[in-house]
Amino acid sequence: MWWPFRRNKYKRLKREDLVNSICELERQERTIEAEIYQKIKEIDALMEKGKKERNKDLQLLYAKKIANLNEEKQTSMERGMYLLYNIRLMNKLKDAFDSNTFFKTQTKVPLSNLLKDQKGLARFLNKALETRISSEDVLTNADELFNEVRAAYDVSEPIYGVGKTEEDVLLMFEKENQLADENDIGVEEAEKEAPKKKKMKMEE
Repeated sequence: MWWPFRRNKYKRLKREDLVNSICELERQERTIEAEIYQKIKEIDALMEKGKKERNKDLQLLYAKKIANLNEEKQTSMERGMYLLYNIRLMNKLKDAFDSNTFFKTQTKVPLSNLLKDQKGLARFLNKALETRISSEDVLTNADELFNEVRAAYDVSEPIYGVGKTEEDVLLMFEKENQLADENDIGVEEAEKEAPKKKKMKMEE
């Protein structure tokens, strides 16, 4: 019979209890696995004995033992599979418990509470966008004004330009450089000609 005000047993569920239950189920499953392995060893040993035995009565005895062990092995295997299925379901329950805890924790995070207020969030985002646009406009206007002033500024020729005096000096520098280059070329040619003249004198 269903009671409308019955308590939900899953509300009192603890993760520790789930983990302990899974550990116990796994322990039982390992015990059964060891039993199955032992029975398989006994069956293999009896099979070897039966193959070597020539006495028919002993062969029949071994056969009955093998049949009995096979039945026990099958029962143990069914129990083991039942435990494995339980372990699988308990792990699913633990995963669900962990997910539930995770999402409950996330909803208590301050950011999650902020994001719940959709209207307030929309107002805040719009205000932030307006502030950004306004700030960018101030920078753009200042930049344009700076460019306009700089373009209109008449550069002082005596300070930054090249006047007649400077041009004369630069021209003089240029002529001096040309003369220096010509002298260097003359010296190089004279040095090249000197050995030839010396050789010619020696031959005379």
